[in-house]
Amino acid sequence: MPAGLAVRRGNRMEDFMSQMTKRALAASLKNLLLQKPLNKITINDIAEDCGISRMTFYYHFKDIYDLVEWTCAEDAARALEGKKTYDTWQEGFLNIFHAVQANRPFIMNVYRCVSRERIEQYLNPLIHSLILGVVEEKSAEMPVSEGDKRFIASFYEYAFIGIMLEWIGNGMKEDPAAIVERTSGVVRGSIARALEAFRDGPP
Repeated sequence: MPAGLAVRRGNRMEDFMSQMTKRALAASLKNLLLQKPLNKITINDIAEDCGISRMTFYYHFKDIYDLVEWTCAEDAARALEGKKTYDTWQEGFLNIFHAVQANRPFIMNVYRCVSRERIEQYLNPLIHSLILGVVEEKSAEMPVSEGDKRFIASFYEYAFIGIMLEWIGNGMKEDPAAIVERTSGVVRGSIARALEAFRDGPP
């Protein structure tokens, strides 16, 4: 076997094992959050529950909050898979709500134990990816700068995050489908109008 191919296969196996370990750590964190609040969980608790050493934990994550961020991103990435177009963003947004509901103990525990700023930090890249996909699609062949596209995406991103945080703060009582439907009513056509306004530079 050529040396280069062997190295690539070895790297793929290492990446696969790393992902498996990260997912196992995320599962242990979620399990522990059923028993006590986030701020009472230690690295030792997670390592013991997962059956690994502290050194292995620190090989993958710098601290528990880093693991929380990765877990949120992993769950949302699965929810958004293939749902970042103008015709499918509503389904992607709804899937994020459903993913949050499915992990209610984890999410509510994190919500109560960390600052709003940190939660926004967890949600920003997920929602940004959803909105930017729509903006990129609608701006195809339009003379809109990358900076203006990011600005428009950020505008909607913070609105979406605010809606989701309010829903979480109210105990996830409202039907997510109704929230997404109302959001869609506001957004429908407005992204295209925003891009048109930024054609050839800011208005």
